[in-house]
Amino acid sequence: MDAILAGLQQLLLSTGIYGFLQPGGWGNAVMILVGFLLLYLGIKKGFEPLLLIPIAMGCILSNIPYAYIASVDPTSGDAGFIKILYDAGIESGLFPVLIFMGVGAMTDFGPLIANPKTFLMGAAAQLGIFTALIGALLLSFLPGINFDLNVAASIGIIGGADGPTAIYVTSRLAPEYLGSIAVAAYSYMALVPIIQPPIMRALTTKKERLIRMQQLRPVSKTEKIVFPIMVITFCAILLPSACPLIGALMFGNLANECGVIRRLSDTMQNALMNIVTIFLGLSVGSKMAAEKFLNLETLGILVLGMVAFGVGTAGGVLLAKLMNKLDPKHPVNPLIGSAGVSAVPMAARVSSKEGQKEDTQNFLLMHAMGPNVSGVIGSAVAAGVLISVVPTMLAAIV
Repeated sequence: MDAILAGLQQLLLSTGIYGFLQPGGWGNAVMILVGFLLLYLGIKKGFEPLLLIPIAMGCILSNIPYAYIASVDPTSGDAGFIKILYDAGIESGLFPVLIFMGVGAMTDFGPLIANPKTFLMGAAAQLGIFTALIGALLLSFLPGINFDLNVAASIGIIGGADGPTAIYVTSRLAPEYLGSIAVAAYSYMALVPIIQPPIMRALTTKKERLIRMQQLRPVSKTEKIVFPIMVITFCAILLPSACPLIGALMFGNLANECGVIRRLSDTMQNALMNIVTIFLGLSVGSKMAAEKFLNLETLGILVLGMVAFGVGTAGGVLLAKLMNKLDPKHPVNPLIGSAGVSAVPMAARVSSKEGQKEDTQNFLLMHAMGPNVSGVIGSAVAAGVLISVVPTMLAAIV
């Protein structure tokens, strides 16, 4: 009889209900509700469903008491399956690199090669990264918020509008903030069609929005093959710390453009990309712990992420306007400057849509793809700079 009672008692103590009633258990319950909210946004509203749904499931599963899905079971010493995925793919930086490989295989750099000056717009759009970095350091003066330089750099990278880059930098510099930064990055990427248009309209005149650009010249296959090789070469010489992301991006692109390894290119674009997306989402969601998510710092991250997106959008548009002042004979529609944030191809579609609101026959999509794909390169370069410089600066300060 005593054995039966002991067994029943142990069963009661191992239930989720008991776990939620323990100190800190309410936080797990709240985070599970946050996971359900992310599921709703992904399924019903269509906000980045490929990433938000796996992130939501990772959040829900990792906050179930006594399941130890995203941690080590203290009794057996066995790691949960999401813990294994996180250690193998996020802590090592593998998953973001593989995502970049798939993105490279799906990206056409033709518009950028045909109009190289659009690369400057992609670079200008990275202004949001450094604005948010400075903003994070300033927020640290508020009570309840403590962002050091590593965390500030990780928050800043949200402004690149590139989820894998944000995950890569954060896993290197501030892994404890990975959940909130990743959710902010992907949420704002999904909100690009809402965030960008008001800024674009505020910074441009009707006359500027009506500008029709010259048709892009054809880009040869040789140029498309040489481009990734040149980018890797320059990156290796100037910024080796960006080579993991840039190298994977350009390898994927070369595999697609060379035309002789079509099977590998197809695998990168489809099977590999889909598998890694699942694992990446689950792993990131597992870092959405209550103690790290339900605080003022998360609110600060969300605000700074919005600011970073806005400043990045404005930076690209304003540089396009400046280019028109310097070279009035070859005008650029400033609307394509906002596509410099690397939300591919959403930002380019927004530029095209805004242009067609003024002139239904003004097709800006291919022109906007130039700064859009340059933004992917720009965010990876910015990530390399931050990873290389920030730890050294922090060590010097300390």
